[in-house]
Amino acid sequence: MNIGIIIYSQTGHTLTVAQEIQKKLEAVGHSAKIDQVTIVGDAGPGARDVQFSNVPAVDDYDAVIFGSPVQAFSLAAPTTAYLNQIPSLQDKRVACFVTKQLPFHWTGGNRAIRTMKKICDAKGASICGTQIVVWSKSRREESTRRCVDNLVNLFPA
Repeated sequence: MNIGIIIYSQTGHTLTVAQEIQKKLEAVGHSAKIDQVTIVGDAGPGARDVQFSNVPAVDDYDAVIFGSPVQAFSLAAPTTAYLNQIPSLQDKRVACFVTKQLPFHWTGGNRAIRTMKKICDAKGASICGTQIVVWSKSRREESTRRCVDNLVNLFPA
């Protein structure tokens, strides 16, 4: 299966998780490519006018995994803007993950995942799973491993 891992990564944490997902997907026989949403300038929490320097297309993928950080207890503004501009995800299998610092999922993780799912559902996606990665030092490895394993298992070889 050809799987796109499309992420916005502000500090590199989301990219690190995406790289682990890519390695494991390829190890089980999938083709997996990371494509980053990049912006011009800075887009802080709640930004309305996000200017993109790279807008990944989803058309060539059989399935897509979207990843994003949580910002100010919500989905990062560039990710929201990117997902809103995708014309369609009709009949695409989609999984989503977010990375966050605070240890409780109710401190933005759940809301960010709900936002991703709502936008993707409206575009016709078939959501097959979601994960939240807590990036605090004491939980980082376990949380990353659980996310990678659970997302990769959604796409059997």
